This record gives sequence, structure tokens and C-alpha cells, in this order.
Amino acid sequence: MLDREGYRPNVGIVLLNQHDEVFWGKRIGEHSWQFPQGGIKKGETPEQAMFRELQEEVGLEPEHVRIIGRTRDWLRYEVPKQWVRREWRGTYKGQKQIWFLLRLVGRDSDVSLRASAHPEFDAWRWSDYWVPLESVIEFKRAVYDQALNELSRLLQPHRSGRKRPEEPQASDLGQ
Repeated sequence: MLDREGYRPNVGIVLLNQHDEVFWGKRIGEHSWQFPQGGIKKGETPEQAMFRELQEEVGLEPEHVRIIGRTRDWLRYEVPKQWVRREWRGTYKGQKQIWFLLRLVGRDSDVSLRASAHPEFDAWRWSDYWVPLESVIEFKRAVYDQALNELSRLLQPHRSGRKRPEEPQASDLGQ
């Protein structure tokens, strides 16, 4: 299902633990890490797709998480032509995503990467919220950065004041 501009509707999931660390999944057989994500099926709302993808990719049920918020609008990325299926070339540009910020209220042991017949990840870990994006496939990095920046406003005030590592602190500037 593509929109008029050639983007496939999709959801992205930033899952936090109690320390505001993010869930990071390693793609099966690859050296790239990513957040859970997946397409929105016809007739599904973004929230319904998010819960389905969360269960399929991470094994978590709605009672294991609390929704903190979501991005205001669609965030888009284009997929390089060499990654696009031959039959989609000329019509498919990439993904448009609504990103959700969730808090794990269950336990780490509730995570199951084998909850689906077609698992996406073969490993997972908790990482700092401002996880370095070098291990994300290059064409997705900008949208990950956009999502993390927009969703960071929803973190607890004492935590959201943290600056990204590459941003100088006032004390670093002699102020």
C-alpha cells in the first residue's frame, strides 16, 4: 500500500526501559541495528500497527508497555533504488513513518525475538537514548535522528535536559 507520492505507511517504535535506555535490535544475519518498525496494513491505525509490530518483532503485548507519545506527523526516508524490488521501481520511493515512544512496564524477560514465524532480530540490547547512529543503515539515519529529537521532549524533565553528546555544554563554552 503506497500513498500518492510513493511512500509506504509505516510505524517506528522507540522502546524505553526505566533508565530511559532504548531497545536496540540487531537485524538477522546483518551487522546493522535498528528500532522495531513495520508497515501499516490496510484498515489499521498507526497505533494498531505499532502494537502488532511490537508483538511480532519483540514479543511484547500491550500490557507490557505504556504509550508515552508519538511524532506529530509523518517522517519520511527514501530507499536507494538498488534496494527497491524490481516490480516497485518507478512507483516506490520509501517509507513514511509515525514514531511511537513507549515505556516498558513489563520485564526484560518478557522480550521474545522468536514470537513470530519470521523473526526480524537475532540479538537485542539496551542503549543510551542518544545511541550513536553509525550502526543504522545509512539511508535511515536522518529519520532516526528526527524521531529521537522530536520524542525526546516527552522524556521526564530531569532527563530530557540531557544534551546530545555532540552538543557542547554551557560549562564547555566557559559560561
